[in-house]
Amino acid sequence: MEKKQEHNLKRRMEARHLLMISLGGVIGTGLFLSSGYTIHEAGPVGAILAYAIGAVVVYLVMLCLGELAVAMPQTGSFHVYADKFIGPGTGFTVAILYWLTWTVALGSEFTAAGLIMHTWFPHSPTWIWSLLFMIVIFTSNALSVRFFAETEFWFSSIKVIAIIAFIIIGALAICGVIPIKGYSHAPLFKNLYGEGLFPNGFKGVFTTMLTVNFAFSGTELIGVTAGETKDPEKNIPKAIRTTLLRLVIFFIGSIIVMAALIPWQKAGVNQSPFVLVFKSIGLPFAGDLMNFVVLTAILSAANSGLYASTRMLWSLAHEKMIPAHYAKTNRRGVPITALLASMLGGILALISSVVAASTVYLVLVSISGLAVVIVWMAIALSEINFRKQWLKSGHTVAELKFKTPWYPFIPWTAFIMSMLSCVLIVFDPTQRSALFYMIPFLIACYAVYYGKKALKRRGEKADS
Repeated sequence: MEKKQEHNLKRRMEARHLLMISLGGVIGTGLFLSSGYTIHEAGPVGAILAYAIGAVVVYLVMLCLGELAVAMPQTGSFHVYADKFIGPGTGFTVAILYWLTWTVALGSEFTAAGLIMHTWFPHSPTWIWSLLFMIVIFTSNALSVRFFAETEFWFSSIKVIAIIAFIIIGALAICGVIPIKGYSHAPLFKNLYGEGLFPNGFKGVFTTMLTVNFAFSGTELIGVTAGETKDPEKNIPKAIRTTLLRLVIFFIGSIIVMAALIPWQKAGVNQSPFVLVFKSIGLPFAGDLMNFVVLTAILSAANSGLYASTRMLWSLAHEKMIPAHYAKTNRRGVPITALLASMLGGILALISSVVAASTVYLVLVSISGLAVVIVWMAIALSEINFRKQWLKSGHTVAELKFKTPWYPFIPWTAFIMSMLSCVLIVFDPTQRSALFYMIPFLIACYAVYYGKKALKRRGEKADS
């Protein structure tokens, strides 16, 4: 007979871990590398506007997730909520989408980490570094949830310090306190409006929304960690309430600095806008310093990604949607089988990026880019239905330890804005394929779930 604790996770994460994981999950290559693309496509003011809209959407989704995660603090939370408050087929699909998002990201992050090391050690093969980082990240997750949380805390701290330094140094350069190449006077904010507010037209704001949402993905990790967080009633709301403030400071602050110091035509063409700004200021070893920060960001994202995908598989098994052995945990509370499966998924994604980059990998990346936004839609809809059921069962709003304000306006706004960012990519020919791959994939997920259910029922009927 199996021991019950073999399927139990342990509440080992503290408030500081949760705060840094929710922050570290967001600050990644989306800010350090893709932000240049957004400025180039949407223009300086357009990029600031796109990130401001993105920050609001994420915050509204977090307010919805807060109510659910405090009322039901469960690991792999959103698929459990989607299962209960939308339907089991949606719950299964949400879990698969979220697992795929992080698993595909793992493949690209290990490649990116190897490429950064290759710039320092040009005569060494990239795959050696990728393999080394795979071992490091796997070990971080395999030892214990406490060890993972501690590793992520320090990874995130490096990123946060780098961004704060970037904003302070950039602000001094904007005001003319620090000299910057190409300017004999304080640049101030002329680059923001010099060639019109939207040099590529207002359409650029909408077409970059998916890139912006992808940059903000990871905030919802607060929900994944709910089942392993100490005192979730106190710590989850605390992490959520400060989310918008941190996103505004780090993302919009960085974008304003970049847009003010780099002409929009030069942004996002060849290198990270962070490196470009530091080099223009004449900071010694700017490229190496920023490469180290980007490497930390990549490893942090891989660390969080492996954790999130492992917990999704554990949760699917715990809810009996996939074989029960994926829910087994070792004595340290780590679901090793789910961890190995997620790691294998990351390695397969990495292989497909080399072997079938223009076919299999392209499809995977397209689906995973949209997946997070669909997960956000599911969170908002789950909260709407949860509140209805809560009131119908005789409870009052006052009983909720954390409540989404302005219900139902906030969850519906979160749902509609997330959906719009999916639909609007139809207007961007380079991203349009994502939608065409996603729709059949969603249909396939529902077909697998209900097909499996029908076969199970048929088998039970045959037995009886």
